[in-house]
Amino acid sequence: MKPIQIISQELNIKEPWIAAVIEMLDQGSSLPFIARYRKEKTGSMDEVTLAAVRDRNDQLTALQQRKDAILKSLKERNLITPSLLEDIQSAHTLTRLEDLYEKYRPKKKTRATTAREKGLEPLAVFLMNHAKGVSVLGPDPAMEAEKYVSPRSVETPSDALAGARDIIAQEISEDTDIREKIRHLFSSQSLIRSKVKPSKKEVGQKYTDYFDWTEPAFKTPSHRLLAMLRGSREAVLSVRVLPEEDKALSIIEKKYIKNKSDSAQQVQLAVKDGYKRLLSKSIEKESINRLKSRADQTAIQVFADNLSQLLLSAPLGQRRIMAVDPGFRTGCKIVCLDGSGRLLHHDIIFLHHSGNRSTGKKVIDLVKKYRIEAIAIGNGTAGRETETFIKTLDLGPSIQIIMVDESGASIYSASATAREEFPDHDITVRGAVSIGRRLMDPLAELVKLDPKSIGVGQYQHDVDQALLRTALDDVVVSCVNRVGVEVNTASKELLTRVSGLSAAIAANIVEYRNKNGPFKSRKELLKVPRLGPKAFEQSAGFLRIRHAGNVLDQSGIHPESYPIVEKMARDAGITTKDLIMNRPVIDRIDPNLYRTDTVGLPTLKDIILELGSPGRDPREQFEAFSFDESIHEITDLIPGMKVPDIVTNVTAFGAFVDIGVHQDGLVHISQMADHFVKDPATIVSVRQTVRVTILEVDTARKRISLSLKK
Repeated sequence: MKPIQIISQELNIKEPWIAAVIEMLDQGSSLPFIARYRKEKTGSMDEVTLAAVRDRNDQLTALQQRKDAILKSLKERNLITPSLLEDIQSAHTLTRLEDLYEKYRPKKKTRATTAREKGLEPLAVFLMNHAKGVSVLGPDPAMEAEKYVSPRSVETPSDALAGARDIIAQEISEDTDIREKIRHLFSSQSLIRSKVKPSKKEVGQKYTDYFDWTEPAFKTPSHRLLAMLRGSREAVLSVRVLPEEDKALSIIEKKYIKNKSDSAQQVQLAVKDGYKRLLSKSIEKESINRLKSRADQTAIQVFADNLSQLLLSAPLGQRRIMAVDPGFRTGCKIVCLDGSGRLLHHDIIFLHHSGNRSTGKKVIDLVKKYRIEAIAIGNGTAGRETETFIKTLDLGPSIQIIMVDESGASIYSASATAREEFPDHDITVRGAVSIGRRLMDPLAELVKLDPKSIGVGQYQHDVDQALLRTALDDVVVSCVNRVGVEVNTASKELLTRVSGLSAAIAANIVEYRNKNGPFKSRKELLKVPRLGPKAFEQSAGFLRIRHAGNVLDQSGIHPESYPIVEKMARDAGITTKDLIMNRPVIDRIDPNLYRTDTVGLPTLKDIILELGSPGRDPREQFEAFSFDESIHEITDLIPGMKVPDIVTNVTAFGAFVDIGVHQDGLVHISQMADHFVKDPATIVSVRQTVRVTILEVDTARKRISLSLKK
């Protein structure tokens, strides 16, 4: 079957839709663009399904490339046969393909090749035929082996039999049918066993739980598997994945041994050797790779989900912000930002030394001078103390004081992006600015960071980094395009994440904006160097121009659909501007009247929905959160206390939450609800505010156990 047919069957999606997706991807269309503006061609696939089509098509492309390489190798060595060619061409998985090739793979010198060079292959055939009952029982194997004794190569009959067994062992390990059956045994019945290496007990204390651990391998949760494999890489643990040996040997013997002859005994020895020395090691390595791949996918999905929730955190909006990056010894860096995040002023204040009265006056004066509407305080060292001090000042009831997660702010402040944006300021100023902007618009600021530095994953350094990068990039691009981007205020980094825009085009947009002033229409984007028709098609619908002359330029309606909206307005006897948010008129629009060969109901329904709330931000409305005022240090926690907190990370085994003591607590999955919880993400999400009960506090190890149970 062709790739389109395979993907269609696997995903249960019509072939024309699969073909259309692949064609659009090949032409450079992005997932958000296809999902939003080409629903008729895809059957309204969402971005998750589109990504699955893309990834499977990439896998099948790689599979075909591997097939081509294998066939080329076989042809060059004159090993290709019609049946082998058919088997290779029909292989749908890389595992199946490699099994077929195993027997023909160029190998370094092995015990079997040495035995063949000594002319012992006929003896191996003799033993197997008699063990299977293919041949009438002939002479004793030892007598037969005497024929192969040679002073130059085979000294004794025992040596001849050993060589024949080596040939049989390798043939068994290369048997496609046997490999598949043993692979199934590993998948269904193998156990993963982890043991500490005696010399590493002291240095490997973080792996104590896995010093002597056994469980069914393919039921192992991703976090446990990744922990064990990390311990193995660090040479602390020995990790094996094996089924019961007798069951594996029984599978092989069933095919190769049909009687109890002396030849069968020789084959039985070869079976055991072939399994232990060759086959089990090969399938064990493959099984560990499969387990690792599955664990990677789970961990990456957890990270992606968390990142999405974090990026889509509610923004405070365009407010005048004072941001404080707290510190004890070096003082607190303070910056004042206007409503668009532009730096107006920066200073250092020492809140935790003598002279707090004068420091407080400075803060009050800055709030008044720059008409500050909210104060953002980083949640790092001295954060709670700084918050307490600021709250004692007479700033007026309208000033919100909000703790902001500063994870990754230090990485941003030292980055090339930050240096380019603030070439005349040091990292302390840049870090404080980032804290303030995160409060205003988390998405716009966090896109400047490598997603891995944000810290909302589990075992992120242990998973396949290429797959992780692709998944996280998909999330960032999806979130940016889902929210939309105001082209006249967006940073180069934010614009780079818009569908169809490269880093070079994004830089050109900013440069054009700086030279010519704000964009007045979407059409004007076509004047930007290198932003051609294709890039415009992909990006225009996701770019917003707040004060554009054409009201549709402020919406998520694509310019290619403007004529449809204009016709809807004419039919209603009003202007396009008067149609926007005119609910009585919008509710009377019959989308069926505007269907064409290329525009169907999915697109028309989206247009009508957008007319009712053009450019609507899908993020929730911002709500301020405050920690318990009586809690600042881990020593303030007492088992049984109920305290407010905010979720910082969700993993496969529970959720980490910030309760305001500079050390996140853990709500284990067993403490998330009064009923069984399979996936913590069904109970909580990143940045969600919850109320927890303190279960246990280990001050020495800085561990806090929490519960969400009522």
